[in-house]
Amino acid sequence: MNEQNYYRVSVKGIVVDETGRFLLAREDNGKWDMLGGGLDHGEDPTKGLRREITEETGIEVTSISAAPKYFVTGPRFGHDTFVANAVYEIKLANLDFTPSEECQELKFFNVDEARNIDLFPTVEKLLEVFDSHLHV
Repeated sequence: MNEQNYYRVSVKGIVVDETGRFLLAREDNGKWDMLGGGLDHGEDPTKGLRREITEETGIEVTSISAAPKYFVTGPRFGHDTFVANAVYEIKLANLDFTPSEECQELKFFNVDEARNIDLFPTVEKLLEVFDSHLHV
């Protein structure tokens, strides 16, 4: 196999409310994504997740699961490469965010609602896993 087999690794956070809806952020390009971002080389995943969410939203992360709850891969939007998302379940201090390129809006969605908005490819993959997890 001669194709490049490297993935950009990202740590993402999923906040699930009491009704089973999950939080997504609308970026300045109009697409919706999970909170979080690229893991720096040698960086602890949970520290990287806290750093990314604080940089993108200004919101404090109050809790992170001990291990990723989901793991999805997909094409990296705007690139010819792929991304691997380690998705941790998180809790936030609040939803009072400071707007940035990566966070113009925060909103909770159920799976059906999320299928009707413009999502990053890895969020589309997460919907499949999240939906099947709800029906187990």
